[in-house]
Amino acid sequence: MERLQKLLARAGVGSRRACEELIRAGRVTVNGRTVRKLGAKARPGDDIRVDGEPVEIPAERIYLALNKPPGYVTTRDDPQGRPTVMDLVPQDLRSRVFPVGRLDHDSTGLLLLTDDGELAHRLLHPRHHVPKEYLADVEGNPSESKLRRLRSGIELEDGPTQPAEVMLVATGRGESRLRITISEGRNRQVRRMCDAIGHPMRRLKRVAIGPLRLGELSLGEVRRLRTEQVQALRHAVGLAGDHAR
Repeated sequence: MERLQKLLARAGVGSRRACEELIRAGRVTVNGRTVRKLGAKARPGDDIRVDGEPVEIPAERIYLALNKPPGYVTTRDDPQGRPTVMDLVPQDLRSRVFPVGRLDHDSTGLLLLTDDGELAHRLLHPRHHVPKEYLADVEGNPSESKLRRLRSGIELEDGPTQPAEVMLVATGRGESRLRITISEGRNRQVRRMCDAIGHPMRRLKRVAIGPLRLGELSLGEVRRLRTEQVQALRHAVGLAGDHAR
């Protein structure tokens, strides 16, 4: 069971606060009985009405974080028969969720899967400038001048990139680790940026999408997002947290 105002907000009746006012005003009934207490709970299958009009409660949205291992493609199905990230999702959820964006076959790290189409669209749309943070292990030791090229924007075959946040994290044994944050989502963009400065990628791991971080999620592990994580993602793209579902 869930709090009645949360169910009403999920149905699009109004914000959580507006739904609380409807309850206080005695305008909401559950299974024929008027409810005025804000602590009251109901089920999606109950007969819930506002001013006598039935309210249809949609199924709860699903938000999953996956730490993608190498060797998996980020699609629902693969014509070549390769393993897909959907193979890592619990069986009962596979038909509902879809991956938001892509990670290359060999890349690892944070991938969001959901059935919330509006959130997915906004996370991917460049207008919302949602940053994606990566740890990139590259060949050699990039000079400061090359790092400045990445920071200021670099010319690729499909046009110049937007300025990126780039930090040299570590060097040694013929390779370096860079922390790169971009707000675009071009195909294989981080790999192509590193190629363009003469330091090809060896390994790439995404560690954050906006406010959502990979944290301690194990390789191949899938976990449902907490309510506050969903609300933070929705807030980052201009969707009111009260409407998260």
